[in-house]
Amino acid sequence: MHAVILAAGEGVRMHPLTHSRPKVMIPLANKPILEHLLISLRGAGIDDFIFIVGHCAETIRNYFGNGQAWNVRTSYVTQEKQLGSANALEIARDHVKGRFVVANGDVISTQEDISKIVLSHDTAMSLAEVEDPQAFGIAETQGNRVLRIHEKVYNPPTNLANAGVYIFDTSIFKAIDKTKRSSRDEYEITDSLQMLIDNGHPVVYETFNSWLHVSHPWDLLVANKALLDRMEPYNLGTIEEHVVLKGLVQIGKNTVIRSNSYIVGPVAIGDDCDIGPNCYIRPATSIGNKCHIGAAVEVKNSIIMNGSKIPHHNYVGDSIIGEKCNLGAGTKIANLRFDGKDIAMGDNDTGTRKLGVIMGDSVQTGINASINPGTAIGSGTLIGPGAIASGMILPNSRIS
Repeated sequence: MHAVILAAGEGVRMHPLTHSRPKVMIPLANKPILEHLLISLRGAGIDDFIFIVGHCAETIRNYFGNGQAWNVRTSYVTQEKQLGSANALEIARDHVKGRFVVANGDVISTQEDISKIVLSHDTAMSLAEVEDPQAFGIAETQGNRVLRIHEKVYNPPTNLANAGVYIFDTSIFKAIDKTKRSSRDEYEITDSLQMLIDNGHPVVYETFNSWLHVSHPWDLLVANKALLDRMEPYNLGTIEEHVVLKGLVQIGKNTVIRSNSYIVGPVAIGDDCDIGPNCYIRPATSIGNKCHIGAAVEVKNSIIMNGSKIPHHNYVGDSIIGEKCNLGAGTKIANLRFDGKDIAMGDNDTGTRKLGVIMGDSVQTGINASINPGTAIGSGTLIGPGAIASGMILPNSRIS
């Protein structure tokens, strides 16, 4: 059984993280979102994957290759212009036959949930109960059937959100051929699916009990924690004397945890890292490969991507640090407003009281730099010694 994975989009709302990678390749618990999906689908019995790629396509191709490392087969089809999900599936028409799975590349769910829909013998879609249905595509149902799909309407009739995994057969392509552009000027797979329903084709649904939606950068921290909570602890590195490890902690190959470091899980640390001495890594933190977390550094509830260095007297809380960043000695990231109100990032109310920085790749800060809550810093930016960074900072900026 094939799985067609829709992974061509950039994910504009994830800027600055998606300037240099597709949204689906943002790491959570030290694996790209797309890898978590592949592993769940593989566990559900899928071993043949067709990735629809577009923005930064080589990032996906280079990471997954032919799929051998995951004991699956992978192939790639390029969507030259991102014209919507129905268009993305259309270009995979010649690569599938019979029944097949279609999944948005940013789906985060469990093998158990995905297995339920894979076993369906009918055309099917996945749904998940949500607290704020206005933010999602919503389905009306009756019994085990889907009656109508609404795309982000003002007063949604249910709280059942489209969770982004489907079972189709080749009849979907006849509907795609007749699908017109939506109000978002895209060809939507949900419009094609509604056309099948309106023509009397039965569409059933399965409810996902564990589904994480990542629409904005701050959603990634929630998803990162949830995935870390599910992980298995292991140690493939070296732990020096007087190190304290509590809870679920993963330590990768060739990583050294130096004396007097204090780590409270869930925490994932990748390969070839240099951690400590005398650092404090708090729960819900993932640290990628080839990172350095040094002396008198505290990190909590954060994602630190590959190759980044936080080496001297730094505080990083509730933040995402891109690849190959370097924080100068004494750089501090504030993550709480004085008045305790929710933090805004740009024009968006994040709905969270604690949020530090969303930092792109290859950002450098000088000594004693300060970063205010809710700051977004574009890739390649330099923040000078003693400077204060706030707001939405464009890539390659200079802050002094």
